[in-house]
Amino acid sequence: MFFLRRTETRRTAMSHAAQSASDEQPLLSMGFLLRTMVVISVLAVLTVAISIGGRWFGRHISLAGNTDSTAEITLTIGRDTVKFPENAIRFPSQRHDGAAERIDLYLAWPAMQGYSKDTHLQFDDIARSSGLIFLQIAQSTMSRDMSGRLEPIYSHLIEGAAEPFRDGLTLHRLRADAGYGDEVLLTAPVGGGPDYVVRCILPSAPDKAASGDCQRDIKVGKDLSVLYRFSSSHLDDWEHIDAAIRTFVEACLVNRSATRP
Repeated sequence: MFFLRRTETRRTAMSHAAQSASDEQPLLSMGFLLRTMVVISVLAVLTVAISIGGRWFGRHISLAGNTDSTAEITLTIGRDTVKFPENAIRFPSQRHDGAAERIDLYLAWPAMQGYSKDTHLQFDDIARSSGLIFLQIAQSTMSRDMSGRLEPIYSHLIEGAAEPFRDGLTLHRLRADAGYGDEVLLTAPVGGGPDYVVRCILPSAPDKAASGDCQRDIKVGKDLSVLYRFSSSHLDDWEHIDAAIRTFVEACLVNRSATRP
């Protein structure tokens, strides 16, 4: 009997000791707190990253390859060195310094400026793309520009009589076997220089004019060929467009001492 009481007393004491030890332990262990803090920190970092990344991704989606940066890109093309603002360079892959075979530009007409917050609709909205001028600048591979090719080349490809067009221009139709498809040749006399010459695919109606259905090339600098395309809806401004493009490219030349052939 004494032994049973002693055993029960011992068990009771052990139970109280265990309960006391359990009461003294913290509700949350240090390890659990550390793991919780790590998880919270990771979630906070991910939240910030998603926020920043989302804004970056959203901005680049909205720009659709365009940039409003006006930082200058220096390029060497053949014997010429030029500097163009980034927002005037059409393709992101070309927006870096160095040697290049060619550079593609796009400019809002008549501002002659690249992509910006003020002009973005002309670049983003296809319905307004007729307000853009597209340029392709490369080292010249021919000794004559389009005006210089009128007499030795184009004059032999013309068929039929010349037709008065508009805005001082004369229309010439090209032979079907000349390889120019539906293009026609438009010319105009220019005081003190060779005739203005441009090739165009004229639309069946003014509202069907494309953004680049007229093209012409000129020589600038030491050895640059500047091929530019514009909408036939701007043919009434042909003289101003030609002068503006020459002025723009010449202003971007580093070797400006030799801007005319």
